Amino acid sequence: MQNIKKLIAEAVARCAAAAFPGSELTAEAAVGMLEYPPDSTLGDLALPCFKLSKTLRRSPVQIAQAIADGLGAEADNNGSPIGAVSAVNGYLNIKISDKYLVGAVLPEILEKREKYGAPQGYEGKKIVLDYCSPNLAKPFHIGHLGTTVIGHSLKMLFEFAGAECVGINYVGDWGTQFGKMIVAYKKWGDREAVERGGMDALVELYVKINNAISGNEEQGIPADPALADEARAEFHKLELGDEENLALWRWFVELSSNANQKILDMLGVTFDSHKGESFYTDKMPAQVEKLRELGLLKVDDGASIVDLSEYDMPPCLILKRDGSTLYPTRDIAAAVYRKQTYDFDKCVYVTSAGQSLHFAQWFKVVELMGYDWADGLVHVPYGTVSINGSKLATRTGNVILLRDLFALAVDKVKAIMDEKSPDLANRDEAAEAVGVGAIVFYYLSGSRIRDINFMLEDALSFDGNTGPYVQYTYARTCSVLEKAGEVPACELKISAPEESDLLKVLCRFRERAEAALNDYEPFYITRFILDVAAAFNRFYHNCRILGEQDEAVRATRIKLTEATNIVLGRAFGLICLKKMSKI
Repeated sequence: MQNIKKLIAEAVARCAAAAFPGSELTAEAAVGMLEYPPDSTLGDLALPCFKLSKTLRRSPVQIAQAIADGLGAEADNNGSPIGAVSAVNGYLNIKISDKYLVGAVLPEILEKREKYGAPQGYEGKKIVLDYCSPNLAKPFHIGHLGTTVIGHSLKMLFEFAGAECVGINYVGDWGTQFGKMIVAYKKWGDREAVERGGMDALVELYVKINNAISGNEEQGIPADPALADEARAEFHKLELGDEENLALWRWFVELSSNANQKILDMLGVTFDSHKGESFYTDKMPAQVEKLRELGLLKVDDGASIVDLSEYDMPPCLILKRDGSTLYPTRDIAAAVYRKQTYDFDKCVYVTSAGQSLHFAQWFKVVELMGYDWADGLVHVPYGTVSINGSKLATRTGNVILLRDLFALAVDKVKAIMDEKSPDLANRDEAAEAVGVGAIVFYYLSGSRIRDINFMLEDALSFDGNTGPYVQYTYARTCSVLEKAGEVPACELKISAPEESDLLKVLCRFRERAEAALNDYEPFYITRFILDVAAAFNRFYHNCRILGEQDEAVRATRIKLTEATNIVLGRAFGLICLKKMSKI
């Protein structure tokens, strides 16, 4: 659509100059003024002429009519994208030419294929993305879904645009939670039981220690704050290299990582680096010393901080009273290492909006340290997730594990397949792809910053604008193409409005992908996929494809189906949705 807008804007500028000598309306300015009319029957694009009234010294109605008269001479001529043109109440309304759609847009999709729609301007850029990053020794639950699928979607978008990307799973394999786990294991743990129970056994220990520290009235457990001191002491021993604690830590990390990898495999999410917080243990002292040398580090009640009051932020904690490090310390050391290792243009962090202050603080500290790449640090926040109105809390056990949620979805798909497609050859593979896809699509169906109350019935619904609906649409295109066979070479032509409507949606792919990158918002791709599916299904139901007798019309419709298959499949890959040729 950008190319269409550019060509139309150039024609608008020419016509404005001809109708109003001395007009300063440029093609670049006209592109920015073009918009989509709320009613598509008015036109595919509209140019409001009100802003031009002052400079051209004419009423918007006169300006719109004069430019429309000029554009009318170009309609459907010489490869112009301009079709019908009208002037209505100060708006210049333009219909895109069917000849242009079938003669330029459709061939471009078929020629470029998976490269069609790629955003421009990122070639040669290095983008590091930090996402997923669960705290180990805790379950991989629905609260981790956002960072994982948003982050991976952004990585796929940047790579689609030509950037070189490094996806980092910065796992929380260090910190006070391991002190808690060590205390819990030493008090109540059994190696054989933990080996047998795996992640579930670790979660039980984690919930038990937190209940013991904070108390739990419902279960009659009194609070024992002294256990929190024990946990801090055990973590400090871990930082100092205590062999017993290190051995337990390595074991916990291995059990957690193996469990998490199964979820990542189901999502089709991969990483280029799994360096967690522990990797930066020996890299933090240099950054702490630099802060001290710059005079930025101050001691406050025994803790070491960077005062950010001048920037209307609370102090950034760097070291605890006992000298132990905190999240900002590790994040600063990690950012410096990543810049030295990857020389990134941007380092993108995808985390909950609840961490926005944390990132604003340590980003500012990096800037104050004199690192000139600090402006390349980007925080991409997303809204909180609740389950049927209840806030998630790992420490109390109020979570829904992703593995359980995925299992529910897959079982539901299998039940539907048993009824509708009992002989499907790839039943298990298809059920997992559709079931997991239903959850992912549901999550990405709204803006990332929106808080989500995850209603399980809605997430697992297969009606309406859902993942299964768009995956089935893709499978439908595959079925048509499989049956079509060879398509003879002939002149393609538009013969029904559903055909041109479908092409008009397809040609917006690059525009939507660029918007998704600019706003770090995968939702734009999800919405685009729904638009494509709706347009294709109208075309499929209203236009005979394989049974069409007119050779040129049949060939055009098969090529349209192929173009839809290409664009849908490529868009699926941008939001962790798997392509299935048969469902």
